[in-house]
Amino acid sequence: MKITREALTLFGFEVRWYGILIALGVLAAVLLASRREKRLGLRPDTALNVALIAVPVAIVCARAYYVIFSWDYYAAHTEDILNIRQGGLAIYGGVIGGVLAGFIYCKCTRTSFAAGLDLAAPSIALGQAVGRWGNFLNQEAYGGAVANPKLRFFPLAVEIEGVGWHWATFFYESLWCALIVIFLLAMERRCFFRRRGDVFGWYLFLYALERALVEGLRTDSLYLGPLRVSQLLSLAALLILTLALARRAPRRGAAFALPALTTLALGACLALDAAALAVAAAAMLLALTLWLYTRETRIYEG
Repeated sequence: MKITREALTLFGFEVRWYGILIALGVLAAVLLASRREKRLGLRPDTALNVALIAVPVAIVCARAYYVIFSWDYYAAHTEDILNIRQGGLAIYGGVIGGVLAGFIYCKCTRTSFAAGLDLAAPSIALGQAVGRWGNFLNQEAYGGAVANPKLRFFPLAVEIEGVGWHWATFFYESLWCALIVIFLLAMERRCFFRRRGDVFGWYLFLYALERALVEGLRTDSLYLGPLRVSQLLSLAALLILTLALARRAPRRGAAFALPALTTLALGACLALDAAALAVAAAAMLLALTLWLYTRETRIYEG
């Protein structure tokens, strides 16, 4: 099967699959958020209103993030800075931009920011699950070469035209984000989350875990010196969540947060080794699980 980047030509302009998949991801995200507004006690059309502001800001920030950490290329090719049709939208940059835009909206409308984050969390993951297929059609965001012929099959690996078989890292993330959506929605229905902000906290933890591990397989990572930027941000997210855990559950949670924090620091010292991050994430998962079940707080009711 031959993969083409162009979906169709409209009035002489090439419409690419990459843009279509990103747009479908945004649409799916908004529709999901709209169905959850009432459950979280938010005003009608909150999801749509936030999306109208957050989506453009997220795209700008996603591009800015990518350009900043690829400046060696763009300094010599400034005409390509605004050309996103070839790819070059960093998810972490988009999430940061969207959260900042949502914060401003919530402040201006006196909406609970924590509830807004909970509204956005499953939608962000859903958008990522759909949008990652744009990377496949754009023939990017894949892993290292697969030397063993027995492992050259999808979904473990993917054949890149003119390059050969590589680890299907785009698919790993797409599948993981879909599982995040299922987990968050299922646990929300079972009243697993007890405070505002818990849904987003779990999204951030689960995504940071996946990104820290899968990023190590990719061949097109953005770097800050010798370190992969996405792994650095994933580690920072896990550290922040650990500190938040210690603060919100000072009596019982801190006992589990301290070893988790120590393990994360060890992972940083080992230059973001995937095995060290896996151990750190496991410790963090244990800490968060115990924290959620031992807190003596009222069940989250929106």
